[in-house]
Amino acid sequence: LAAVPGGADGPSGVLIGGENYIEYMHEGMAVPPLPNGGSGGGSNVAKPKRMICAIPRRELHPAAKGVLITCITVLKQKKGKFFALAQSELGDVYKITMTMPKDDKTTVTGMTVCLLDTLPVGNGMNISKLALLFIPAEFGDHGLYQFDAIDIEENAVKCTSDQTIGALLRSGNLTAENGEDGFYGKSVTAAEIAPTFRPTLLKNLHKVFTLDSLAPITSVLVGELAGNEVSPQIYALCGRGPSSSLRVLRHGMSVTELAVSELPGVPGAVFNVRDDKAVGKKGKKFYDRYIVVSFADATLVLSVGETVEEMGKESGFLTTEPTLACSALGSGDGGGIVQVYPGGVRHIQRDGVSQWHVPGIKKIECASANESQILIALVGGELIYFELDPMSGKLTEAATRDVGSDVCSLDVGAVPKGRSRSLFAAVGCRDSTVRLLSLAPGKGSLLEQKSSTALGTTRPHSVALSNVEGEGGGEITLTVGLDDGSALRAGVDPVTGAISTSPSRRFLGARPVAVSRITLRGSSSTLLLSSRPWIGRAGGKGGRHAMAPMSYAPLDHGCSFSNEAVREGIVATSGNTLRILSVGDSGDAAAAASLGSEDDEAFNSNRVNLRYTPRQMCLLSARITESSRKIVLAIVESDTNDYGMEDKKAMGFDGTGKSKSGSKKKESKGDDEAMDMDMEDSDEEEKKDGADDEEDDEDDDDNTRQTPIRGPIPSEKGRWGSCVRLVDPADACSTLDCVEMNRNEAALCCASVRFHSRGGESLLAVGTVTGMTMHPLGHRESHVVLYRVVNGERLQLLHRTKVDNDGDKDIGPVLSLVHFQGRLLVGIGRTVRLYEMGKRQLLKKCELRGLPAMVKTLQAAGDRAYVGDMMHSIQFLRYDSTGNRLVLVAKDRNPRPVTCTELLDINTVAVGDKFGNVSILRLPRGADVGAIDVTGTRALWDSSREDATPKLETLCTYHVGEVVTSMTRASLVAGGAESLIYVTVTGRVGAFVPFTSREDVEFYTSLEGYLRAEAPRPTGRDPQAYRSYYAPMKHVVDGDLCDAYGQLPYDARQKIAERLDRSVGEVMKKLEDTKNALL
Repeated sequence: LAAVPGGADGPSGVLIGGENYIEYMHEGMAVPPLPNGGSGGGSNVAKPKRMICAIPRRELHPAAKGVLITCITVLKQKKGKFFALAQSELGDVYKITMTMPKDDKTTVTGMTVCLLDTLPVGNGMNISKLALLFIPAEFGDHGLYQFDAIDIEENAVKCTSDQTIGALLRSGNLTAENGEDGFYGKSVTAAEIAPTFRPTLLKNLHKVFTLDSLAPITSVLVGELAGNEVSPQIYALCGRGPSSSLRVLRHGMSVTELAVSELPGVPGAVFNVRDDKAVGKKGKKFYDRYIVVSFADATLVLSVGETVEEMGKESGFLTTEPTLACSALGSGDGGGIVQVYPGGVRHIQRDGVSQWHVPGIKKIECASANESQILIALVGGELIYFELDPMSGKLTEAATRDVGSDVCSLDVGAVPKGRSRSLFAAVGCRDSTVRLLSLAPGKGSLLEQKSSTALGTTRPHSVALSNVEGEGGGEITLTVGLDDGSALRAGVDPVTGAISTSPSRRFLGARPVAVSRITLRGSSSTLLLSSRPWIGRAGGKGGRHAMAPMSYAPLDHGCSFSNEAVREGIVATSGNTLRILSVGDSGDAAAAASLGSEDDEAFNSNRVNLRYTPRQMCLLSARITESSRKIVLAIVESDTNDYGMEDKKAMGFDGTGKSKSGSKKKESKGDDEAMDMDMEDSDEEEKKDGADDEEDDEDDDDNTRQTPIRGPIPSEKGRWGSCVRLVDPADACSTLDCVEMNRNEAALCCASVRFHSRGGESLLAVGTVTGMTMHPLGHRESHVVLYRVVNGERLQLLHRTKVDNDGDKDIGPVLSLVHFQGRLLVGIGRTVRLYEMGKRQLLKKCELRGLPAMVKTLQAAGDRAYVGDMMHSIQFLRYDSTGNRLVLVAKDRNPRPVTCTELLDINTVAVGDKFGNVSILRLPRGADVGAIDVTGTRALWDSSREDATPKLETLCTYHVGEVVTSMTRASLVAGGAESLIYVTVTGRVGAFVPFTSREDVEFYTSLEGYLRAEAPRPTGRDPQAYRSYYAPMKHVVDGDLCDAYGQLPYDARQKIAERLDRSVGEVMKKLEDTKNALL
């Protein structure tokens, strides 16, 4: 239903979207006028009472099947002008317009329904004032679309109410018993009235933004399969139908590579020098003027303009020596540039160059500079501090100090807003200490040590001081990159200079960590470079610090970069190349939004489109030569109520929508086709500015016109389209081979199996069902199909084995397969069957019948098999090799509708059910000892008793709130501890992290208890009651609730921390360390 504007804006009433028709209804509605002004033969003759219009249908849609309208939205334009959009279950979007007399806007005399475009099926539609249409997709990515034209009635495929009512009059059904209702209730009648069309690329809309969505995730796999990365990737099967995809998720922010150029050697450092001239409306923004690259014995100066060009002596830099530090001086024109090299300090001004040389034979070891301060360290540990005189514009030597140890890193920090100098400098020494020195003016206070921190056995490699603007004033953060590949972060008191006693430490990589300051989303951040680049900054409520890796190759040196084209970029070196990078997908800070967000970690994804809905995937080790092997990924896809690829081609269906050219560029439309909106002047100005910007992008590529198009719906039940796909994870998941299944055959599961009789070669086993129907559940036949991977590139069919026994109720569809002791274990309905490899088909060895409902999942370890039943939880089986039989060892006493399982150890299994619960079940100690009767003396009646079967213990229970579709045990950090990774039907990726100490259990249990009372409740629901929705929450701490600690007001955080006998910083550090152990 959708309300029609009333009063002075329209006739009021409602639009009703039903099957095959859209109807307008009003409580005081008169009899609709007859087509062509006909009188209908007098007052006594029956007349139509419903204002109704048939919707256009697709060419290949069966006449006997209806088309259901699932969503309607009405948009009011200017006064008295409005239209409606409706979407069908197939994704087709229709525009609905109403005909009203010019002098009477309260009477509807007709309706027109015309095709607008085909979009993903949405849960709703929303039209903004700026002519943007947002579609929150039912499954898959959400889309934001721009209208190219809206007055499309002349050229579009359309149907009018006059045509619909005219067909009713011609049929003579008005005098029949059911009258109008009987006529409109038949889909065949609607198919005769409605015009047909063939879906194409977008014609009247184009996509301007995509909001990623992983829903639904059907299967997940974690591993470092790309071959050249440090951390593992998450491979997720997502989407449904034409929107299906394989997503490769990487923990980190996406990076756009803007420029790469070769350098004459391997650099030792890179710096940026800002321009003296400020830009922007308020003159507060400075762009970079030079990029300075330092080598072992030379310096390269690059000028930044419309192009990047090499500079010579005209830059004023000493290019025959390496540069240790450089910076633009002053806050505007005339400050000059300072260059620090091993032999001295060089001040470059417009009227000349002045130099300060190192006394004696000493050399400068390291240095740091900002707009007004320079600090250098000589060999031996002597520090010399220079300041810029704001009156004369000259550098003056202000103080010296001997720290008593060789200095390996320095940083004077950035000048805070509203101040003329940084008040502190950080000094990293070779005696494994970091010292904080005062730069406040005054006798005795310059270079006075305020505090220090010991680093243990490792040395500091780099230091950086960052100023963080907060609600309660500025904060200073000290970041130290260590030689052992870890980074240490500590807060600094902005008044006393004391370093916090509980610094946070995180391992970043195998190389020493280089730290530098950059700007991200307008705030100060740190760039940390190890064997993988990282970015850290303060974000979220409560000043919580966030850190995430960058999905990019290792970098050696880096600093911030800014010009007109790249407002917030990074210039870095890797080997002998110079690279200009931007954090985000398109040069903006879109990807940076997730860094420090309160809900999600920073992940970026690569998408690989699939043909049908993905069901399951498995890894295969394919032999290429005698000594080399290749890891490939096999995916089984299948869709119900769909045709196979060959049938679609024979019918003339084109899923790309290019059969009729829908990608022709739209000519510029006049004002009559523009969308008239009732908006304010500011909105109109914003729209005009946006239109000016869009003139440069008129040559849109087909990517903005692409849209997923669902295939034709079969007229009978039990039709399936399915394929088996082989992809190469090391080559951006490119498709190696795609085998289409037989007609109406659906591949539902797959597994990698190594038969001992086959020499241990990895084969792909696929479970298929032919002619499967859902309501009622039934099928014609089931098979297990065996494939061999040839040269790691293509699939070769070995043989097919029919697993059905006609008329046997225990035999059903094949939903699960697993490798078991050199054989193949198959779940077939209520039966588990063990197969051996044969020449022409699989050979049945043994089976266990009579399982409760239907085998959904199978896993194996040693001589045990773990069976997940669709309605009755987990059954533990054991294979008795002496008697060649499968024996029930134990089962769960609670009937759980299992959706997925994951083996944690030989006695413990994690179970996810369709009600959103995750449970951990364990076999009691010694329960399987008497499972197999070796002596044969046990009475038959005794072994078959229900209470004789041991029951599994429930260790943990937790209500996630969404259907958990897949789980896997894996580590997301190279060398890290394993966690239980789960995915849900709504696209969530979560993890259960095991506790390793009693102290952690007590801390988090206490914190969770306090937060249940203190944390805000948007819905008023008790967190513990929600997590115990189906069964009492047991031995699991609610991590989402604990994460809410950082969002509480400071007083509430202080109150909870006192109860825990800790400080607020220590509680935040504990939460951060737990999260860092996972990612």
